[in-house]
Amino acid sequence: MNEVWIIIGMALVTMTVRYPALVLAGRLTLPPGLLRALNYVPPVVLTAIIVPAVVFQHDQVQISPTNSALVAGLVAVLVAGRSRNLLLTIVLGMAAFLAWRWLLATLGFST
Repeated sequence: MNEVWIIIGMALVTMTVRYPALVLAGRLTLPPGLLRALNYVPPVVLTAIIVPAVVFQHDQVQISPTNSALVAGLVAVLVAGRSRNLLLTIVLGMAAFLAWRWLLATLGFST
């Protein structure tokens, strides 16, 4: 039962903090410069989440050809830049990741 009260409390705190901003955002006209800047928020947040997952392995920066996640990430960036197709980017990025891991294991490199 304590978990239910904790969840209710978290929901109330979240709504108390966010609701006034949502109400004001609907009534205010934001400057065009701010609106343009807000367009960059999703890519920046996504980059901040993905780059550490791709670059760090075993709590160390791993920028080398034996980093399968880095190789797959580079393939995904190239595919996304050329095709602008999300599904194709995901499929080819995962295929590159799995193929690179298989190739490294076949050649005897530890992953």
